[in-house]
Amino acid sequence: MRKQASLIALVAALGIGTAAYASAPAPKVSKARAEAIALKLAPGKIISSEYENEGGGWRWSFDIQQRGHVQEIGIDGRTGKVVENKSEGKVDHD
Repeated sequence: MRKQASLIALVAALGIGTAAYASAPAPKVSKARAEAIALKLAPGKIISSEYENEGGGWRWSFDIQQRGHVQEIGIDGRTGKVVENKSEGKVDHD
């Protein structure tokens, strides 16, 4: 019971909504496949990634460090289509 209370406190402190996380549908496109698509568009080093609900749909989001800037690539979790491809400037602003 003590471990569970500690975990709940940690989740609350980090601002992670357990209900939102639990309701995420399983992606049809694997993270590895989405990474490959993203890196083909923006070769570089992935510095962060997440599976998120944005714009009414679930997607893989990757911040990729390229020479001189960070590129954000969003891949639809159901179809594998690119839903975002934008520069975030010299540093990641998310």
